[in-house]
Amino acid sequence: MCIPRQQSKDVVWRSVMISRPARLKREQSALVVQQESDVRVPFEDIGVIVLAHREINVTHGVLSACGEYGISMFSMDETHHPNAVLLPFLQHSRATQVLRWQLGVTRPLAKKIWAVVVRQKIANQGICLDLMGKQGGERMAAFVSQVRSGDTTMMESQAAAFYFSQLFGKGFGRSQVCWVNAALNYGYAVLRGCIARGLVAHGFFPALGVHHASEQNAFNLADDMIEPFRPVVDLYVASLADEKTSGLKPEDKTALVNLLHHDIAMPRGKMTLLSAIEQSIESLSRAIQRKNEKLMELPELIPLVIHHDEA
Repeated sequence: MCIPRQQSKDVVWRSVMISRPARLKREQSALVVQQESDVRVPFEDIGVIVLAHREINVTHGVLSACGEYGISMFSMDETHHPNAVLLPFLQHSRATQVLRWQLGVTRPLAKKIWAVVVRQKIANQGICLDLMGKQGGERMAAFVSQVRSGDTTMMESQAAAFYFSQLFGKGFGRSQVCWVNAALNYGYAVLRGCIARGLVAHGFFPALGVHHASEQNAFNLADDMIEPFRPVVDLYVASLADEKTSGLKPEDKTALVNLLHHDIAMPRGKMTLLSAIEQSIESLSRAIQRKNEKLMELPELIPLVIHHDEA
């Protein structure tokens, strides 16, 4: 299934989700999905490929094309949750320079960048509560005002505890086995993979985070940058939480992937989530290069509306 993707001024992507047996092969510059009938999609139009069935065969030509065209490919496990992602290892023309910038980030600058990220995450969580008609928006704004460099006062975790209890109820916990957590985890995993893809495409070494620093995590920087984007998934899941009682269904997973093509507000204007990810990563590069956290451009949550190209 191809989800029509969106358009920003320069970039347009589709997400290709395959949930039935298929064979994927490359024919020149196009992906060919062989099922009952063949479907062709130009690689230059694809941002994400999701493999959601165990009887899918992928040729090396397709894998190579993903690297050439900057496409991330997700694999799903037996429970249809993302368990792996193929990321392009692009020959970024400034990869060595970007790595030097990363290695040269001072601890004070890293802490300031993290504070900017945390403030926007909490602000978006407050907007999510407001959009869902929940109480607590004013308290979330108070949390934002208390974030210090490096978030030394742990406002992120305090805000999260309050936020999830307001959004999903007092008895809710992120470790519970339920539809809400399954949907949140799925949506976050898709976001994380797209952010990791964008970081690699811009020459970053994703294991080097500004806050996350686990030696067991190859995507610490993606886990930093995902934070202000999480409330997009939260808002969608919260809007359906009262209707869902069983596990994630194929249509739920398709809808969560399709969030990549919904609009979100950025400092330069409204754009799709995929385009916002790219712009945020570009701003991180500028902030690191110029040693100025104020150059960060991060998303602001707005009501969920799928992007439509302007005539």
